[in-house]
Order: sequence, then C-alpha cells, then structure tokens
Amino acid sequence: MQGKRLSIGALGLLLCALASHAQAEKIRLEFWTDSLKPRFDNYFASAKKSYEAQNPNVEVQWVDVFNENFETKLNAAIAAGKPPALVNHDVPRLYKYAQKGTLLPLDGAIGAEKAAYLPNALADLTFHGKLYGLPWYNNVNVLTVNGELFRKAGLNPNQPVASLDEELRLAKIIKAKTGVPGLLPQLGQIDGIMLGQGLPLIENGKAVFNSPRHAALIRKFADAYKAGALARDSLFADDNFQDSIKLYNSGRLAMMETAPTATQKTQSDARAIYAATVVHPAPLGPTKIVQGGYLFSWAVSKGLPAKTQAEAVKFAKFLTSDAQQLAFSKVTGATFPSTQAALNDGYFVKTSAGGAIENSRIQGAKVARSIRTLTLTGVPNVADLKKNLVDNVEAAVTGKKDAQKALDDAVAFWNQRLK
Repeated sequence: MQGKRLSIGALGLLLCALASHAQAEKIRLEFWTDSLKPRFDNYFASAKKSYEAQNPNVEVQWVDVFNENFETKLNAAIAAGKPPALVNHDVPRLYKYAQKGTLLPLDGAIGAEKAAYLPNALADLTFHGKLYGLPWYNNVNVLTVNGELFRKAGLNPNQPVASLDEELRLAKIIKAKTGVPGLLPQLGQIDGIMLGQGLPLIENGKAVFNSPRHAALIRKFADAYKAGALARDSLFADDNFQDSIKLYNSGRLAMMETAPTATQKTQSDARAIYAATVVHPAPLGPTKIVQGGYLFSWAVSKGLPAKTQAEAVKFAKFLTSDAQQLAFSKVTGATFPSTQAALNDGYFVKTSAGGAIENSRIQGAKVARSIRTLTLTGVPNVADLKKNLVDNVEAAVTGKKDAQKALDDAVAFWNQRLK
C-alpha cells in the first residue's frame, strides 16, 4: 500500500512537470499598437481570447505605446535584441523601419492570399518591390456640407462635388452670398494635395514641384484666399481637423472635407447643423485617388526565433482577416477595412434613411478602393523639407510672394538638401 502511494505521488510530480514544460513551451507573441488604449481594450481582449482559443500553444501579449514615445521605445527594444513580434506601423514609419532592415518582407509568407487585400493598400506597403506589412485599417475624407448655407447661396447641397476646382468655385460663391468661408483645406499637407492632383514632388532624385501646373494650383488657392473663401484658422497647420469641426459646428464654415468621425462631433455639439448636413464622397483628383487616406498595417520584426516568426505572420493574417477588419471598423464607426470581402459587407451599404454619421460611412466606402496614403517617403530630413515647402506656399497663398517664385525657392532648398 505504501509503495502504491509513492507511485501515485511520483506520477503526480511527473504530470506537474509535464504541465509546467508544456506551459514553458508556449510561444509568447508580443504585439505593439500605437495609442489605441483605452478605447480599444475590449476589441483587443476579444481578439486575444479568440486567437489563443484557436492556438492553445500561443500566449498573446498586447502592449500599447503612446505615439510620442513609440520610436524611442521600439529602437531600444530592437537594440536590446528583443523587438516585438508584431508592430502597428503607419506608412511613413513602416518605410523607415523597412529601410533600417528591421522588418521581414512578407511576399513569400502570404503568396496567393494577397488577393484578399485591396491593391492600393498593398501598394502603400510595398517598397522597392517588397511587401513589408499587411494592410489593416484605413482613413478617407468625405465632403460634409451645410445644406442651409448652400441653399442661402442659391446652391444645391445634394449635388455631388466632382473636383477641387469645383470646391473652390463653390467656396467663393458661398462667401460672396452668405459671408461665410466655404472651405478650410489642409494646406499644411500641400505635398499630399499635389500628389492627389497628379503633380509630382521628386523625379530622378530632384524636386520638380515648380512647374507651371504646380504654380497654377497654388494660384487657385491664393485666389480663393483673397476672396475670403478659405477659412484662415490653422489653414497652414499640419493638422486642422479640430478647427474644421469647430468652425463647421458653429456655422462659420460651409464645407468640411475631412474624416467621417467629424460628423459624430457635429451630432453631439450642433444638432441643428447636423440635421442640415449632407455628405458626399470627397472629390477624386485627376489621379482618381481620394484625399485623406492614411493606412495602418501590421509588420513582422526580423530576428525572431523561427517558431515565433511563423506565429507572428499567422497572427498578422488573423488581425487583418475579413472578420477582424470588419469588427474593428464597427468599433471605430468611421474607418475602413483593407480587404475586399470586409468592404463589401452590408455595414458599408446604405440600408435606411440614416443621418450624417451613417451617410459618412457609406459615402466613404464608395471611394475606399481609391485610397492611397499620399505622403513623402524615402528622402532625408522630410520634416525640414515639408516645412520649407509649406512656408513658401503660405507666402504665395497669402500674397507675400508670387506663386512661381515661392515654388522656385522651395525647389532650390529641397535640391540643396537632396544632394
């Protein structure tokens, strides 16, 4: 009897040891996001639970890092040889780390599965012929108009606006008839506006944005500015999203070309204006690319153990699957998935009269396949170059410099730096 008790005890110890070993053998998968806490706590808790249930050999750990500290902490983790397995990057930062050689090219890892993603989203994440991230959620502008101000100006608020030229023409009419500025473009992102209008920034390593066509674009903004058609609050700021909403919600701006989330603020802060709001897709430029695109992706770090790397790719596919992308879009209420099937879901199709919030989502989805992230990558000192360009454009738009002279000055500065 005593011998049996010893055998049972030994067996118990053996089972404990085996369980401990199995636990130790779990693949620990750490993934980093950029400033998504606490709003998306429930989404990621659910995603973690679902993935671990499907993959009991994996332990997923979510780490959220505030944007201002993101690169500092990521660089430290890479230097220590302990990078996160999966990293949430926007396009400029993805390009930066792809250039550093810290990211795994993913072409071979997904193969034919590429077809599930939108071609433009894949193009955003492809550098020098290699794919460095799997597309996740995207943003897009819609054109929100104050129907009451349009009617006061003798305009039809239900008529879609086809081009930037048309936006500026309407803005001038509205200003002349109502005294209210028509538009607040984001001229602090003039590089993206130029690209969206099919006007190149750099060719063969040299700045080329001082052509007659580029100068004509700046003169159009200058003409609208002189007419008072452009609101002047943060006109040349890198981000004037909040000022656009504030002006629109107070009846001091007739059109707001910005993210669909803006209508949520209008509903809560300006109910009368919300009721009068009509939403259209933002005008496509001659490139047929809609403004406001800003794609986020999932990238896999280099230097991981083979099993961890394989699992990181698998988890990236899970997070960017149709079901997960659709679920995330429903949580945000105003971002768009980057897979074909998710974007075809009924959530993005008008099913009722709805209001401006629903209409923003529906109108944005209509042009979501035309999204590109129009931003400058692959050149040194991007911030300095962009500041110089914006400063010169500001001088031209406000009448302090001739448009051609301003662009010539900016090109000279860029080419000196690009040497």
